[in-house]
Amino acid sequence: MNTANWRESVVEYIRAEAQPVDKFGHQPRLYALATQIGNGMDYDDDVVFAAAWMHDLGVFLGHRPSDPAQLARWDHVPYTIARSRELLSAWGFPASKLNAVAESIRTHQPQDEPVLIEAIILRDADILEQLGAMGALRALVKIGRDTRYITYSDVLPVLERSVEYLPGKLRLVQSNALAVERIDSLHGLVAAIKKEAGALLY
Repeated sequence: MNTANWRESVVEYIRAEAQPVDKFGHQPRLYALATQIGNGMDYDDDVVFAAAWMHDLGVFLGHRPSDPAQLARWDHVPYTIARSRELLSAWGFPASKLNAVAESIRTHQPQDEPVLIEAIILRDADILEQLGAMGALRALVKIGRDTRYITYSDVLPVLERSVEYLPGKLRLVQSNALAVERIDSLHGLVAAIKKEAGALLY
């Protein structure tokens, strides 16, 4: 395979595998955010691109367990790292960069403590995707199709936690600057939901 085409292979694969289909949009937005955050910084864009596009493979239908009990215990990260190594290698991704991609995926969640600059950029970008209007859309779309979120009342605490907890986890100056408007938007939405629905949200 022509190694120059590995990025195309990544995008084509994720476009086909991202199920439900709305999950596809997270990857291009995440990479775009990462490039904004990393503007002017010295980092490996190949690593950030690969990790941004591959990091959620293990949460897609067909890649995660279908049994609810197994799904409740599922840690998608080890699966995602293993499959990403296999797939990226087959597509011609530089072998010398695979460990950096794996480490970026391993530490991409808010509770993690990334060390690599690529991992820090990816994690900050993923946090930003959980804030603002997009963060709200990504949470609300799970109502009724995710066993954790049956009603609106189930997902409201997720939005509250995001706006209260996630901003403090951002590491980079540019990330914090990009977060300001998103925090305001999500905070306003949570306040409006509580005001309009009160105890009748259900």
